[in-house]
Amino acid sequence: MSAERRPQGGGVTWRAVLIAYVAVVLLTPLAFYVENVWYRVPDLTSGVPAAAPVAVLLALGGLMALPWLRRRGLRRSELLTVYCLVLVGGAIIGHGLFPIALSRNVAFHYMARTHLEWEALFLGEIPTWFAPSEYAVVEGYFQGAPAVPWSAWLPALVSLWALILLLFTATLCLTIIFRRQWIGHERLSFPLAQIPLATIREGRSAGLLTTAHLFWAGFAISLGVSFVNSLSQRVPAVPAIPLGPVPILRWQRVGIWAGLGQVDLVLWPWMIALAYLVPRELAFSVWFFWCVRLALHVAAVATGGTPQLPSEMYGIEFPAPYFQGAGAAFTLLALVLWTARRHLGHAARAALGLVKCPDDASEPLSYRWALAGFAASFAGLLYYCWLAGCRVWVGALFIGAMVAYFLLMTRLRAEAGLGFLCYPCELQELFMGTAGMGVFRRPELITLISLHWSFQAGTGISFESLPGSAMDSFKVADAAGLNARRLVAAIIGVVVLALLSSTYVTMTQMYHHGFMGMSRALSYTNFSWQTLNAGGRIENYLTDPGAAAVKPGGIAAVLAGGAVVVLLGIMRLRFWWWPLHPLGYIAANTWGAHWYYMPFFVGWLLKTLVIRYGGLRLFRPTVPLAVGLIVGDVANVGLWALVALATHGRL
Repeated sequence: MSAERRPQGGGVTWRAVLIAYVAVVLLTPLAFYVENVWYRVPDLTSGVPAAAPVAVLLALGGLMALPWLRRRGLRRSELLTVYCLVLVGGAIIGHGLFPIALSRNVAFHYMARTHLEWEALFLGEIPTWFAPSEYAVVEGYFQGAPAVPWSAWLPALVSLWALILLLFTATLCLTIIFRRQWIGHERLSFPLAQIPLATIREGRSAGLLTTAHLFWAGFAISLGVSFVNSLSQRVPAVPAIPLGPVPILRWQRVGIWAGLGQVDLVLWPWMIALAYLVPRELAFSVWFFWCVRLALHVAAVATGGTPQLPSEMYGIEFPAPYFQGAGAAFTLLALVLWTARRHLGHAARAALGLVKCPDDASEPLSYRWALAGFAASFAGLLYYCWLAGCRVWVGALFIGAMVAYFLLMTRLRAEAGLGFLCYPCELQELFMGTAGMGVFRRPELITLISLHWSFQAGTGISFESLPGSAMDSFKVADAAGLNARRLVAAIIGVVVLALLSSTYVTMTQMYHHGFMGMSRALSYTNFSWQTLNAGGRIENYLTDPGAAAVKPGGIAAVLAGGAVVVLLGIMRLRFWWWPLHPLGYIAANTWGAHWYYMPFFVGWLLKTLVIRYGGLRLFRPTVPLAVGLIVGDVANVGLWALVALATHGRL
C-alpha cells in the first residue's frame, strides 16, 4: 500500500474504533443470552480461540468484497484494529468475567437462607459494599423481579468496577512493559495472533479475505465437522462424527491399573492444528509428561493410594499433580523474569529518566507511565484488600499471586497459544494446601474467596483473558504496522464501554429472568457451581479441624514442580537437542490434560512427518491449512450463536 493511501493513525481510525465499539455493545446481550439464558453456545466472546472476534473479522472481510465497498471500505489495518478491540472487549462481557464477578458475592446472602449456620460463622464479616444483603434485592436477583434496584446495588457496582479497572490497569501496564521483550527480543511465536494476520490479506481485487486454497480447505473441513457435531447435539437423530471425548478404555476401579483412569479418544481438529503450529518439543512434552503423570498415579495406587481418576486428584497426596503444576508455573515465571532482567532494568532506568530510550516513543505507553500505572493500580488493589479486612502483607500476597498468575497465562498464550489451559491450582487451594488456614484471618479468607472469580478457572474465560488478549493485540499491531499508542487508547475505551454495557445487560436480565432461571445456572457448570458454592468453601475452611495446619505434602509437591522446571530449563540451555519443554510439564499438570494430550500427540506426529520427509519447504505451505482448521471451528460457534438468536434459543 502506498504511503498516500495508508489510513491515517496506523489503521486505528475513528471508523474502525466506532465499528468495534458498536460490535461490542451488540455482542453484549447476544453473548448473555446464548451463553447464559439459553446456554446454546458455551463461549462466544471469550475463550481461546475466541469466536466472536473471528466471526466479526470474517463478516467484515467478506463485506469488503462487495463492489461498492472495495474503494471506500475498511482496509486490512482497520479490520485488524476492529479484531483487536472486539477481542479485548469480548473478554469483559463473557460469562466468565463480569456476570460471575457480579453474582459471586451476592450468592453468599442467597445461599445463607439454606445454611443458617453461616450467619454466626462468617456472614456478618462480609463487607457491606461487596453486595447488597436486603431480602428483596437478593431474592429478585436469583428469582427475578419487575425492576432493578439500582440504588441498593450502587456501592457494590462501584467497588466491582474499581476492582476490575485496577486489575486491568495493572496487567495492561505489565503487558506494555514486557511487549518489546516478548515480541522483539525473544520473538515468541504468538500462534493465536497469526489467526487474524493469516485470515486478512492486503489488496482489493477480491476483497480482504485470504485467497490461500489450503486455508479455505481447512476452514471447510473444520466448519463442516463442527457443524454436524453441533447439530447432532441439538437434533439427536443426526449422527455425530466421533471426535471425542470417546472412551476407548474404561476406568478400572480396582487394582493398580485404576491409576490410568479412563482413556478417551480426542481428535479435535482445531487443537491438532494448534499443536501443529507450536514448536515440536512443546507438543511432544505435553503428551510425554501426561504419560509421566499417569505413571506416577499408577505408582501411588500401587503403594496404597485411593483409586481415583487422575483428572480428579485435587489433594496434596502423592503425586499431587496440580500442586506440582503450581510450583512449576511460579518457577517458570521467575525464569521468565530472569531472562528479561536486562530489558526490565533498562525499562526501569528509562522510566526514572536515568537513560534515554529512543524506542520509548514507539511503545503503546512510555515506560514511565507504564511503571507509574502499575505501581498506582497495585497500591489501589492493596487499599481494596485493606478495606476488606486484610493485613497489608496478606493483601500484597493475594494481589501479587493473582497478577503473577495473569502474567504467566499471558506468557503461555504468547509462546504457545496455551491460553485455554486451566490454572494448575487455584490460589485458595494453593495457600490452604501449603501454609494452611492458620496463617490467615477470617476476613482475609472471605476476601480471597470473593476474588476467586478472577482466577476461578482459566481456560481463557476469566480475568487472565484480558492481558492475554491485549498482548495478542500488540503482536497484531506490531506485525501489521498499527499505531500502538492509538490502539492502547482505544483498548482502554473498549474496556470501559464493555464494562458499562455488561453492567446494564447483566443487571437487567438477571432481574428479568433470575439467576436460577437461566439454563446455564440450572446446568452443572463451573459458572453455577462456583457461584453457589463459594460460601460452602468458606465454611469448610473454617470448620475443618485440619485446615489450620501447615501441609508438608503440598509444600513438597510445589517444590518438586519448581525443581523439575529448573532442571528442564538447564537441560534446554546446555543441550540443543533436548526434547522436553517446561511448558509441556505445566500443561500436563492442569485439569483437561486427559483430553489435550492426544491432539497434541497427533499434531506433533504430523509435524514431525512433514518436516522429516518434506522439510520446511513442505511445512510452510501447510500452515494456512492449520490456521483454516482453527478458524473453521470458531466460525461454527459464531454460526450457532446466530441460529440460537434466530430460533430464540430453541436450537
